[in-house]
Amino acid sequence: MLKAVGYGLAFAVPLTALAFVVRVKATPVVDLDQTAITAATGVTRQNPALRDALIVWQELTQPKWVYIAGTVVCIVIWRRYHLKTRALWAFVAMMVAWALQLGIKEVVQRARPIVPDPVSHAPGYSFPSGHAANAAAAATILTLLVWPVLSPRARRWVTVSAVAFALITALDRVFLGVHFPSDVVGGLIFGIGLGVASYVGYLGWSPGTENVPPPPEGTAGPEPHELNPLPPEESDDDER
Repeated sequence: MLKAVGYGLAFAVPLTALAFVVRVKATPVVDLDQTAITAATGVTRQNPALRDALIVWQELTQPKWVYIAGTVVCIVIWRRYHLKTRALWAFVAMMVAWALQLGIKEVVQRARPIVPDPVSHAPGYSFPSGHAANAAAAATILTLLVWPVLSPRARRWVTVSAVAFALITALDRVFLGVHFPSDVVGGLIFGIGLGVASYVGYLGWSPGTENVPPPPEGTAGPEPHELNPLPPEESDDDER
């Protein structure tokens, strides 16, 4: 559990520092944010097809849809692979991420960007980006959730897809002009940090005994030491 705290602090420190900087409106960061968002929204306004695609992505990545999909994955992992406590960890971690990022917004209370001829609008405070935070949290948590039941090839595809999902969602917020770059950076730090720290805590807790079933016929399953994407001394023996 101490390792979980350590991982949490490793992400919490830069997130807190960034939150403080935007809270006090430090000139270098504010100027950089404004310059970047003005340029990004300018590109979006000049490309109607890009604007339409960004708005569609914005709707598809609303936290409620992301977490509905995530919950379905948790249920599948639980029912098909009998990884009940692992699925429960993933579901609880996602719900905590959803609630906690809303709390951070209320603490920092950063206003949304103001740009001429806005491309899109969004309610609430700006830091951290809720879309980016929840996308990063869900991508991290679900990747860790399914890791033991994937073949090495599938792991590469899932990792690349998770990274792409989080980054595209973050860029979507900036190019639509509803978040500053520092907002989405804060969201990514938050989401990844919460996912990793909670997973390390879950491994330290080691609840119950869960056995990973054999992979589908014709596929190469993970080696015993690969069941968790952490060094051997941090692996979860109960799920081997």
